[in-house]
Amino acid sequence: MKIALGADHKGYTYKELIKSILRKKGYDISDHGCFSEESTDYPDYAQAVASEVVSQVADFGVLICWTGAGMTIAANKIKGVRAALALTPEMAELMRSHNNANILTLAAKYTPMESLGEIIDTFLKTEFDGGRHQRRLDKIKKFEDET
Repeated sequence: MKIALGADHKGYTYKELIKSILRKKGYDISDHGCFSEESTDYPDYAQAVASEVVSQVADFGVLICWTGAGMTIAANKIKGVRAALALTPEMAELMRSHNNANILTLAAKYTPMESLGEIIDTFLKTEFDGGRHQRRLDKIKKFEDET
C-alpha cells in the first residue's frame, strides 16, 4: 500500500514521525514535503498529496498542519478527495467507515503525539461500511459533478 504524505512547517515534525511509523510497518511512502520547519504554504502540499490520491498513484494520503483545518479545506478542493480531520482513533474509524475518507488530516497542535500510531493504523485498516453511507457519498459526488 502506498501512502502520500505532506505537511507544512508546523506539521513537519509529525510528518517525519509518521513517515518513520509507516516505513517500519512496510508501507511505501511518497513524501511531498515540506522538508524543514521553514515557513511554507499548506495548499501546495495538500494539492500534491490530493492529486496523487485521486490519480490512484497512492492509496491514501496523510496531511498535517497546525490545526488540520487548512489542509482539510485545501485538499477537499480537489475533485474526488474526501479529506477529514481525526484527533482520535475513533474519529479515524468513523471517517473511513462512514465517509470513505481517502485523506487523513492531522492537527500538530491538537493531536496527541502518542496517539499518532493508533490513529493512522485505524485509518488505514478500517473498511468503508457502504450501505446508507454510500447513498450519501453519491450525493456528494453529484454536487462535485454539477459544479
